[in-house]
Amino acid sequence: MEMNHDHSPSFTLVYRQPYTMASRAAEWHKLPTSLTELCIDTTLRCGQSFRWRKSADGEWSMALHGRIISLRQDAEYLHYRATYPSKPSSVAPKEDDTSALIKHYFNLTPNLAQLYEQWAASDNNFKKRAPKFTGIRILRQDAWEALIGFICSSNNNISRISGMVHNLCLHYGPLIGHVHDVPYHDFPTPAALSGSTVEAKLIKLGFGYRAKYIAKTARMVSEDKGIKWLEDLSNPEYPQFGVHEKPAGDMLDGGREGYRKAHEELLALHGVGPKVADCVCLFGLGWSESVPVDTHVWQIAQRDYRFGKGKHSSLTAATYAAIGNLFRKLWGKEAGWAHSVLFTADLRAFSERIVAKVEVKEEEVTMKREEEVVIKKEDEESAMDVIKKENESAMDVIKKENMKRKRIKKEPDQGNHSLVKVKQEPTRKSKRQRS
Repeated sequence: MEMNHDHSPSFTLVYRQPYTMASRAAEWHKLPTSLTELCIDTTLRCGQSFRWRKSADGEWSMALHGRIISLRQDAEYLHYRATYPSKPSSVAPKEDDTSALIKHYFNLTPNLAQLYEQWAASDNNFKKRAPKFTGIRILRQDAWEALIGFICSSNNNISRISGMVHNLCLHYGPLIGHVHDVPYHDFPTPAALSGSTVEAKLIKLGFGYRAKYIAKTARMVSEDKGIKWLEDLSNPEYPQFGVHEKPAGDMLDGGREGYRKAHEELLALHGVGPKVADCVCLFGLGWSESVPVDTHVWQIAQRDYRFGKGKHSSLTAATYAAIGNLFRKLWGKEAGWAHSVLFTADLRAFSERIVAKVEVKEEEVTMKREEEVVIKKEDEESAMDVIKKENESAMDVIKKENMKRKRIKKEPDQGNHSLVKVKQEPTRKSKRQRS
């Protein structure tokens, strides 16, 4: 999730000539979901998951649990369909459980609007920034995929992480099928990434030092700890798909006991530091109080919360823990959710939502002057009636014109579904730049 760059070779997204696999696509279905409860154009681009692809017509697709999920969204519904291989895979369900899978994956049970209100009531900075970033939900991803994806995130940016994860799937994941002639592979298993040649191949593909971490962690999980060990670290309130929910214990100052245990055990894996462990806890294990702290979150804490003086002037282990505790105290058990909204608001990809430019045209001024001339030519006896009628007519036109010009429309791939209220002032160039 960090936006820094390292000095390892640039990744190479290598496309193999895919063999044709017949696929069977189900009909489109829909779930009632408002954009304030879920906005996929924001949620799928903010550094949580790295395998979703968006087509030119605005359709999002990814291989998940033995099928390809395709999504579209409008103001009232999330539209979805599943594409299965003609020959069912070993993980394909006997019945179509795609609706349940989508509800699980997008974590649709909590009322997000109420959570936003709760966070805004306790935090003026959140209240100021959140209206332009509604509908950001924390995904409930597969724990193993989250672990490897965030090992790739070390000193990296979202675009490059996505390229690495796509290469992992392309070379080591099972081919599920095609959508619009594009091949989709599911995420590789720990065993698939445990081979003796994996590290060398990943280095050739541009993974740099992360190649060693991925290969060693895959062997630890596959041959030593087991995938069940990883999944058992999940929050029992938000378990892996298909597992029944259970209570998770009381919230403490540093997070619940299960969260702290999961974070500590993840640190024993190769390539996993405090930030990567927190990303896995939040996005793969369901621990909503987890607050991943990278340089950007530290900057947010310093800039917006006046944090970082004295002993916390540098990002040490103590400072890392203190920032997490600060936000847990401020936002409560779902601190990781609120943190992700502010993290997204700080990404350069969404900067157009912060600074809006308004073009004030001369037509409006001309219209007002013409109405003034008409009014002055009327005789005194009917002046008040004319003023009332003409002003009402003129203001109706002006209001309609203003509404058209003030309505700032999103680019198709930016996910900006809300209107931004702005004042008609001379446009100023924003001084806010992110490195």
